[in-house]
Amino acid sequence: MKRILLPTDFSENAYNAISYAVQFYKDVECTFYILHTYTPATISSGNVLDSYSALKIYEIEKEAANSNLKALEETIDKEWHNSKHTFTSISAFNLLIPELIDFISKNAIDIVVMGTKGATGAKEVFLGSQTMYAIKKLKCPVIAVPSNFKFETPKNILFPTDYKLEKSNRYLDLIRDVCKEHSSKLHFLNAYYHLPLEEEQKRMKVFLDAFFIDNAHEFHIGEDQDLIEVIKAFEIENKINFLVMIHNKHSFFENLLFTPVINKMVYHTNVPFLVIPSEERIESL
Repeated sequence: MKRILLPTDFSENAYNAISYAVQFYKDVECTFYILHTYTPATISSGNVLDSYSALKIYEIEKEAANSNLKALEETIDKEWHNSKHTFTSISAFNLLIPELIDFISKNAIDIVVMGTKGATGAKEVFLGSQTMYAIKKLKCPVIAVPSNFKFETPKNILFPTDYKLEKSNRYLDLIRDVCKEHSSKLHFLNAYYHLPLEEEQKRMKVFLDAFFIDNAHEFHIGEDQDLIEVIKAFEIENKINFLVMIHNKHSFFENLLFTPVINKMVYHTNVPFLVIPSEERIESL
């Protein structure tokens, strides 16, 4: 049984991500943990309160959070009732990222599904700041669901890669499971400046071909285009509706996601985005 963590701030964006998750895993037995964190504004802003006032504010915030969680569970059950799914709600007096780290560690969470906040006024940010921090700080995979993205079965999955990943990555099985559950075709795209593959990269390509032998898959090369343009063009041409990447400690993913130029490309990636931490990154966190 999969154990899936769904952070929520009770926004439409968060509910959209929850809706995506329950449909994405509709044929899988799952326990969904709906997590809401809160820090009362009067406390988080640094105001000094007497103990009685602080306690009352805490109780009010906790009661409101639990009431909203109960209402959310009822809404989910009404709209997406599924005998394979069970839900547990948690409210926590904490900041989101520290609570996520602690909860994942204690509850053996398989994956986190979060909404994104969409673009800023500069129209360059795809991932909201909390989602970005989660990707950088968590030791488990994260699916980032764009605002207003309505569920589509991920029939065509794009996996841009420079083939510099570890065979030992524990989450490669997750990609294989997704392909199996949705009868998806996996597209490996080597679009890293069209450089010739080194011997180690060639061996990784052979490994991936064997590892995904039971899943429909194909290898592609982006020719004579820069990284941003080849991914955007490939998504359109092949009707990609799900994106997968390995988050290495340094190199490809860092260059793709965390530089201003590439953020523009990521903003235009309007499909859910599965980010898998590398083994090196997991060990460094």
